[in-house]
Amino acid sequence: MNTITIGIAGGTGSGKSTFTNRLKRYFGDRISVLYHDNYYKRQDDIPFEERVKVNYDHPDALETDLFVEHLRALKNGQTILCPVYDYTVHNRSDKVIEIKPSRIILVEGILVLYDPRVRDLLDIKVYVEADADERILRRVLRDVEERGRDLRGIINQYLTTVKPMHYLYVDPTRAKADIVINSGMNDVAYDLFRQKIEALLTEDMV
Repeated sequence: MNTITIGIAGGTGSGKSTFTNRLKRYFGDRISVLYHDNYYKRQDDIPFEERVKVNYDHPDALETDLFVEHLRALKNGQTILCPVYDYTVHNRSDKVIEIKPSRIILVEGILVLYDPRVRDLLDIKVYVEADADERILRRVLRDVEERGRDLRGIINQYLTTVKPMHYLYVDPTRAKADIVINSGMNDVAYDLFRQKIEALLTEDMV
């Protein structure tokens, strides 16, 4: 099986997860998805009060070595046990998700175009962008509704780590992308990728 990997990067709240999840909902088990966010480092030895202060938008916050190992395994036709990150406690949970290899693997995360080892494993590199005001508003809604965060903490995290790290590490990777799209709700881009993936999957059936 000739695996095709599609990296989907972009700043927090840009819509990359929306774009990824739209494709996953459409294709279901016919494609696999690997989320870089699940590879935040385990922090069992750090008190919760200190974990809250960690800079999660810096590349060092992620266990990218394991991420690369797992992505290579999937490309080689091997099933992996992906870690699961719990945002409510700022730590990796004890759960794992079994991810099976497939013809198409979507690889999503703010920094998937940052590390050259990851980029080398991607066949198609996508960067999703959006205005900064849109991104912060989406992040606020997500963190309050899905992750149980308080507004003051979200704003403080955004100003002290998220925003500066975006300009230092995330935004420069835009130049590494093959395709740049505006918003995860870009229907033209979605239709093009859906048709491309459908064509690749159909090849295997011929």
